[in-house]
Amino acid sequence: MTEKFNILGKFIKDISSETKDIETYIFVKDRLTKYKMAIDIKSMPLKNKLVEVNTILKFEDREEVSKKSYFEMTYATIVKISEEVKAKEEFEKILLCDVQIKICPDIEKSFLNLLHNSGYTGFQLENKIDFQELYNNRFN
Repeated sequence: MTEKFNILGKFIKDISSETKDIETYIFVKDRLTKYKMAIDIKSMPLKNKLVEVNTILKFEDREEVSKKSYFEMTYATIVKISEEVKAKEEFEKILLCDVQIKICPDIEKSFLNLLHNSGYTGFQLENKIDFQELYNNRFN
């Protein structure tokens, strides 16, 4: 069996870190473990079974507090889908799950670099992103 997809390129398309002032930075530094990650995946067909996949990570405090920071990153991946892939469900699994699993180490490293370069050194993601579980849960 041949590979169902090939990653031709990947890069940080957009990245943002917003902390209003020093008081907010000090407040957030003690609260960062309460922040929640949101993930959105959008794809755009190009041509010849090429697809641009944008994985968008948003990391923010969802509680009502006066001082907040906001972090967001869009990670773009250029994917070539094999000619043998025909079914819509198979395309979805490749783009939402298989590609994400392959690029996950790069996404996590880039996102942690964003946090560390924003002054939140030593912070680690408590849970690894489980794209297989996220994909399976979307049907429940």
